[in-house]
Amino acid sequence: MLKNFFKDTAVYGLASVLPRLINFGLVALITSVFSATAFSTQTIWYVFAAFINVILTLGLETAFFRFYTSEKDKNAVISTSFLLLLLSSGIFLVLGFGFSDKLTHVFGFQANIFEKLLIWTTFFDTLAVIPFAFLRVTGRPVRFMVIKLVNVLSLVVFMVFFLLLIPYLLKSGSGIPALLGVKSDFVPDVLHIFISNVAASFITLLLLAPEIFQIKWIWDKHLVKRLLNYGIPIMIGGVAYVVNENADKLILSGIDENANGIYAACYKLGVFMTLYITAFRMGAEPFFFNHAGTSDAKEKYSRIMTWFVIFGSIFMLGVVVFIDVFAGIFLRQDVYLSGLMIVPVILLANLFSGIYNNLAIWYKLTDRTRFGMLISILGAILTIVTLYIFIPIMGIMGAALSTLLTYFMMAFLSWYLGQKYYPVPYEIPKILLVIGVSTTFCALSYFYFREQYIVGILLLICYTAFIWVLEKNELKLIFQKK
Repeated sequence: MLKNFFKDTAVYGLASVLPRLINFGLVALITSVFSATAFSTQTIWYVFAAFINVILTLGLETAFFRFYTSEKDKNAVISTSFLLLLLSSGIFLVLGFGFSDKLTHVFGFQANIFEKLLIWTTFFDTLAVIPFAFLRVTGRPVRFMVIKLVNVLSLVVFMVFFLLLIPYLLKSGSGIPALLGVKSDFVPDVLHIFISNVAASFITLLLLAPEIFQIKWIWDKHLVKRLLNYGIPIMIGGVAYVVNENADKLILSGIDENANGIYAACYKLGVFMTLYITAFRMGAEPFFFNHAGTSDAKEKYSRIMTWFVIFGSIFMLGVVVFIDVFAGIFLRQDVYLSGLMIVPVILLANLFSGIYNNLAIWYKLTDRTRFGMLISILGAILTIVTLYIFIPIMGIMGAALSTLLTYFMMAFLSWYLGQKYYPVPYEIPKILLVIGVSTTFCALSYFYFREQYIVGILLLICYTAFIWVLEKNELKLIFQKK
């Protein structure tokens, strides 16, 4: 079971993580071109985009998986889900352009074009949700990966063109920029990041056209109600989750734009844990639904949770050991390095976020998605309250600790409720031991052996040996040849 699960996770994880990893490499480009204040500006834009995307998708990605695996008429599920998102994104497109000036003022952008670019990007991204979900649920990882790669490579090409190539050609006296209609006083701006995003999203939607056009259009009004009843609580919970992820940046930007830019850039180093969580989720979500009816489903979920924490703790320690190496690669100006202290905290917070995502299977399988909504809302409230308490006292470290406290609380609350409605025998003592030992090693590496890479590697070896002793029997079975 674990062999098959790890194989599926590796395939779909690679398809999702590799593009994000390339996208993460753009942090080096952005931090080399823009100041911390400008980095803060583009970060806030992504925050607004995240809110809009969650609202427009209506929680239908998870609802799609839930009903595609249980309904006989698969096409009705695909068609109705896609048409619902076409409707939601179409309404947003019309209202967005109809109230463009007012929305620009609300978002705080200086130019109307910023808000219009945001509208188009979220419109294209929303329409791509169901086609991507369809590729996953029908087991087409290669096409899924290719399109994801084309998306991020398109983004890279456009951003390199605007931020590096054009300035270089102008400086060298080339006539190419003039042929392209670029003025001689061209200066790279955050606007060019927005333009690059729109172009990449549009190209992605074009590549998904075969999946869209093969849909046999059906509008099942009874299925609409069931999809929305299942998805809306997830959507509301998703909005609260975006608050958890981004309220720190919104509040910090209102206090100190420069500090927020430093915080947001260093926060990006936590992406390694986010990438791991994404890879795991891509394999786990279809697996959980497909095995829900098996007699030993709960035992499978328990073992998968344990291994999720084990691999996550190894990732966390590895990033902390080489934190200065990663910082030297991705944070291209010294001003950003003052925020590195938040990275270990953010990594641990993201690990608890992943634990919460795995625990969420109980309310998804029992159709109690309203509990997920309520947990996320409580998390959002806790995030906002603790941010206003911690930031004035501890600055950006206060924002990081607020994130950690929120995700720990959400994971604990989900586990507690899950034991009442869908009890899974999670190995809590072992999980806490793994997290505790990894956190201790991280503290030793960061505070006592910083940039002492031989010691850091020895810590990684010792921790890996600890995991081997803890799980040697199952590891032998996993690596045993048939």
